[in-house]
Amino acid sequence: MGKTRLSNFVEIYSLGNPQGEHIDYCGYSVLPMAVEQDMLIAVEPVQTPTLQLANTNPIYLDFSACANDIQIDQTKPLWHNYFLCGFKGIQEHFGLSNLTGMNCLVDGNIPPNSGLSSSSALVCCAGLVTLTALGLSLSKVELAKICAKSERYIGTQGGGMDQSISFLAEEGTLLAKQKNLRWGTILRLEEVQAQLGVSLEEMLLIVEDTLHPAAYSPEEICRCLGMSLEELRTQILSPNTQDVLSFKLYQRAKHVYSEAARVLQFKKICEEAPANIVQLLGELMNQSHVSCRDMYECSCPELDQLVDICRKFGAQGSRLTGAGWGGCTVSLVPAEKLSSFLANVQEAYYQRIDGSSAPEKQSLFATKPGGGALVFLEA
Repeated sequence: MGKTRLSNFVEIYSLGNPQGEHIDYCGYSVLPMAVEQDMLIAVEPVQTPTLQLANTNPIYLDFSACANDIQIDQTKPLWHNYFLCGFKGIQEHFGLSNLTGMNCLVDGNIPPNSGLSSSSALVCCAGLVTLTALGLSLSKVELAKICAKSERYIGTQGGGMDQSISFLAEEGTLLAKQKNLRWGTILRLEEVQAQLGVSLEEMLLIVEDTLHPAAYSPEEICRCLGMSLEELRTQILSPNTQDVLSFKLYQRAKHVYSEAARVLQFKKICEEAPANIVQLLGELMNQSHVSCRDMYECSCPELDQLVDICRKFGAQGSRLTGAGWGGCTVSLVPAEKLSSFLANVQEAYYQRIDGSSAPEKQSLFATKPGGGALVFLEA
């Protein structure tokens, strides 16, 4: 039987969100977009059980493993482990055993460590490559769910936004207790709103009325919920928050509900397309950054400086994108201002920081909204 060669798989990946940051895992919708930067994998099915991975970038070392004994080390987020996440996700979803292997060559131009989720791109790319090489099929929605789940093999606890945009492009219980809801069963802020049956604007008023801006201590939370510190740690707090000494419930809830409202406003403006659409969308992006910076505290001085510079030189809106605490910004820039915008940002930010005459091509670039995942087959 002849081999089928999957020559170029292209995954055009998310730039993050024009609107909607750190709210997908709270149960709310976001508005990410796919961009022109992509992840590519060339793959050749083989008759042996060996999975052989190589990368066109020499800093990423070759890797091989048995396709039927995939081990993922959460303590070492090496590049090949993200491929293994996608591979294992498909393997376990279909309950496959006695698999034959693949020879895979990975390439791409998504800037690593930039907040553009290059790791999620690789997981998704690997999942689709594996699915196709094995002659299997899933809907895009099913594949996005599997890839979101499988990335958790390496410890990432995302909300599924990254995986959804890859394929589909064309904590809060204090509030619930105060509103006499069954707070023990509520895991996300969206569920509080749903059970109360109120609008996002009303939820913001409830936050103002119910929570105080000062940080809550674990002891105060226990008094509010009527439980012991031990119960708080074992029943509510995650392992990485059990030793936290203060909780900014007001700020976090306010960001989530206001950001969810901005997503809906952003969508509405895009659908109605008023004459001043660029100005209105830019204002929402600017409001989002302020909320990320002040309420969610996921920005950093460098990102704040870059946002200010981008706005100064022509961006109608600019905000951090990705998880934050570093990474990158996304800016809305009119086409006629693009050339001067790039030159001025280069001089004002990149050249003054590192003294180079020009930033790396991957550090400052223009892009347009792109499509989602594609598969190219070569017989």
